[in-house]
Amino acid sequence: MNQTAAEWHRALLMQEVRPTGGAALDQIFIASGGATVLTLLLLLLGYAHRTGRTRLLERAAALSQRVLPRGLPGWVALPQIVAMISLLTALLGMYWDISLHITQGRDEGPLANIAHYPILIGLFGLFTAGMLAVVLPKDEPVGGAAVRITRDWYAPVSGLLLAGAGFYALLGFPLDDVWHRIFGQDVTLWGPTHLMLIGGAGLSLVAVALLEREGRLARSDLGEPGALPRFAHRGMAIGGLLVGLSVFQAEFDFGVQQFRMVHQPFLIAVAVGCALVVARLWAGRGAALFVVGFYVLVRGGVAVLVGPVLGEQFATIPLHVVEALCVEAAALLLARRALALGVVSGLLIGTVGYASEYAWTQLAFPLPWTPDMALEGAAMAVAGGVAGGVLGALLAGALRGALPRRQVSVPLFGGALVVIALAVTNALVGTAPPVQATVTLTDVRGGPQDRTGHAVVRMSPAGTGQDSTWLTMTGWQGGDLHVDRLTPIGPDTYRTNEPMPLHGTWKTMIRFHEGRAMVAVPVYMPADEALGVPAVTADPQFTRDSQPEWQVLQRETKQDIPSWLWVTCSLVVLACSLALVLSLGWGAQRIGRVGAGAPEPSPEPERTAT
Repeated sequence: MNQTAAEWHRALLMQEVRPTGGAALDQIFIASGGATVLTLLLLLLGYAHRTGRTRLLERAAALSQRVLPRGLPGWVALPQIVAMISLLTALLGMYWDISLHITQGRDEGPLANIAHYPILIGLFGLFTAGMLAVVLPKDEPVGGAAVRITRDWYAPVSGLLLAGAGFYALLGFPLDDVWHRIFGQDVTLWGPTHLMLIGGAGLSLVAVALLEREGRLARSDLGEPGALPRFAHRGMAIGGLLVGLSVFQAEFDFGVQQFRMVHQPFLIAVAVGCALVVARLWAGRGAALFVVGFYVLVRGGVAVLVGPVLGEQFATIPLHVVEALCVEAAALLLARRALALGVVSGLLIGTVGYASEYAWTQLAFPLPWTPDMALEGAAMAVAGGVAGGVLGALLAGALRGALPRRQVSVPLFGGALVVIALAVTNALVGTAPPVQATVTLTDVRGGPQDRTGHAVVRMSPAGTGQDSTWLTMTGWQGGDLHVDRLTPIGPDTYRTNEPMPLHGTWKTMIRFHEGRAMVAVPVYMPADEALGVPAVTADPQFTRDSQPEWQVLQRETKQDIPSWLWVTCSLVVLACSLALVLSLGWGAQRIGRVGAGAPEPSPEPERTAT
């Protein structure tokens, strides 16, 4: 029997009852044992290098110096190459994994999902890159920002940060299993331990950029690269940062977002505000457009590879072209005033850029932005754009040795983080008002193994759905994804546009979102032996009350866990994530202050009087 890779994996996932909690212990032992062995081998290799027992790393570093622009020491060049390859590998695995969870639901553990392997390989490679930066420098200067490890061993602070980000992301895997055992499987990108994976990987690009600055400060004797190689190298590094920050938006890209729609413009604005501002200030004129081109190439390439090539879901991407033009235009007047450029660029991103992305969602996204969320979405985009722009300006200051004085930079950094925290909280807080749906089904295919049908839906109370952000018939986890925006045909009455799945492992529901209200009405759901829940049958006609949307989408989540326990565990993860962000801020300031004695020349051409 000839099967595609997607069909083979789909059959593998569906042939057994999948657990709702943690993975089987044998998978835990295998994964933990493998990680332990690899870590020991990495440490042994580092020890052998430090004690002169091998020159393998030295040769690899020397070879890497020939690949990247001139002027980078080997302890920068090799880790940067390893980090970028690892991040691309993890990115592919991440979008593949998200797609599989959308179409198949939960899996049996870390080793039962084929997409987990590139994620694990990529994240371990990221940790390896950081460790290489720590152990490689030997008998050569590493600069004044380095951290003392032993009497004669100083490690680049950016290398420690890179290793820390990689370790934090890797730690998300075992903690994710612990989370599942306590709370059940949370089939959402924004689960706390899932954010550890994404956040550690995405923010590692800050350490990658800082590593270049630290290396050039330490080894100025290696010379300067040509303008074009330096531009491309820095543009790709910050392009990687934009890609990493964009992963937080992935649920919106697929059309199964589980949080309020205003979250999407905010996440977009933070990502482009930070990445495009730092690119323009650090790499020079045209860098914002270059970064967007690199982003489209990488994210678009991954979307094509996961979608048409591997046979899974295609993830739409925001374009960001207008936002890049806004940053470039603002820089014509403000390129030498970094903080002003960050603020003005953020305002333009939150207004002009928001309008362009609003239009793009109408053409490309499964769930476009709507007038219902337009005003709040614009406010969120402005907040995200300005916060991201300020953070980008501060990072660029650290990379150029031109940070504002501490009394200015520290409050701005903290203030931007507070704005982001408040905006995310606003986006995540929803309500579940009582809604009722009366559904009349008309079968298109009536067999038990392939039943599909159209629906006429009458919503109550009166006016429900009239000004909604979305009102859809959504089916997922049946081997594919079905998202159908309902069409009004009368007062409070709507119809489907395409036959919806009503068989097998499909979970089909009416989803309604307006303002803060987010509810769902199950239409068809199979019995789940592992959960111990009965089927929700799709009768020819029925009336059902709504439920909080997350309870329907995340059916596997345990409902009998005390809320204080979930809040406490979430706060622990939040505290760890904040520690990572603050560590990166501390490292950037440390390198920026050391580099203030040797600031980089501005990439802007000097203006001459006429």
